[in-house]
Amino acid sequence: MKKPGRSVSLIACGALLFGAGFVLAQDWPQWRGPNRDGKVTGFSAPATWPQQFTQKWKVSVGSGVDSSAALVGDRLYLFARQGQEETTICLDAATGRELWKDRYACPAVTGPSASIHPGPRSSPAVASGKVVTLGVTGIVSCLDAATGKLLWRKDDFPGAYPQFYTGMSPLIIDGMAIAFVGGADNGAIVAYDVNNGEPKWKWAGDGPAYASPVLVTVEGTRQIATLTDKMVVGVALADGRLLWQIPFAITGRAYNAATPIVDGQTVIVTGQGRGTRAVRIEKQGAVFAAKELWANADLAVQFNTPVLKDGFLYGLSDRGYYFCINAGTGQTAWTDTTRRGQFGAILDAGAVLMGLTQDGTLTVFQSNSQAFTQIAAIKVADTQTYAHPIVAGNRFFVRDQDSMILWLIQ
Repeated sequence: MKKPGRSVSLIACGALLFGAGFVLAQDWPQWRGPNRDGKVTGFSAPATWPQQFTQKWKVSVGSGVDSSAALVGDRLYLFARQGQEETTICLDAATGRELWKDRYACPAVTGPSASIHPGPRSSPAVASGKVVTLGVTGIVSCLDAATGKLLWRKDDFPGAYPQFYTGMSPLIIDGMAIAFVGGADNGAIVAYDVNNGEPKWKWAGDGPAYASPVLVTVEGTRQIATLTDKMVVGVALADGRLLWQIPFAITGRAYNAATPIVDGQTVIVTGQGRGTRAVRIEKQGAVFAAKELWANADLAVQFNTPVLKDGFLYGLSDRGYYFCINAGTGQTAWTDTTRRGQFGAILDAGAVLMGLTQDGTLTVFQSNSQAFTQIAAIKVADTQTYAHPIVAGNRFFVRDQDSMILWLIQ
């Protein structure tokens, strides 16, 4: 059996790239990058890391500290709240200049998360000349990426959304915009025709949580894998029929928020109170099944998704510590001793790993399965930040409480 880190399915990766439309090496067209795996391409780490990056521009874009930007070519696409409206904004990536804006009225976020998180949680997806967003109350919008013209807008489950509003980020693939909409007892994964918004299929076996879907390919069958409110499921990309499922109900104050991690036919899921688990998706005759490979009860995440690199998982635990798990056995390789908070984003940047935590600190560390080895710690935001950054060449894009910032790594 090959090590998980070295057996990534080229078919699955190629299918996702093809489905998302042609992207350049440094594009970041959706949640967690071209293949939703947190992997950066085309980055050369400096021989000596600076104590501070050089800020090229910073522009106010509105509330949306949880919503990551998308970068395609020379344009940045952002989703935010401005006043009483949810707003999609297109910026010139070189200058921060606004190129176009679309907006619609949306009820204000209420409850305990409203003060810090009043804006969208979902990240836009950009493919085939279109931008798709998912608002906090479940409104799905599709815009022309060049002009911002509204192509279609849907609200299939009015008034129904998760307790802390929508968190999943839509996926564009095979001419479909896939979104998990509705609430815990009234929701569905819907594949909308990206051209006109008409549903091609729906799966309504459970309601959404806050996790985002990924693509898995098993013996030629492409599947959408995602965490739901109570389960992990795989549904057929072609028609939405359920192929497999495993229970993954929350316990206590936990959430199904992490994106599944795919390594060929292996799917790794993690969540507070449930640890980290790996299952292998196998075809048995005409049906599929998820066979558990291992379970690590000691380490799990709450508000981030680990990255898989060279057979090891690197993440930020629900207790706020960086950790490393052997993805072949599930055994803990190491856990760092510095507490950093539950919210973070992990990037595989080739020679190094990058972790951005909610206090605005970028920690650069080695991809080392023996111990946590820090290379640099650089402040990149003065306010709290929860969104994934984008690394493209020597550019580092970061979203803070109400601004977008471009830093140059030099």
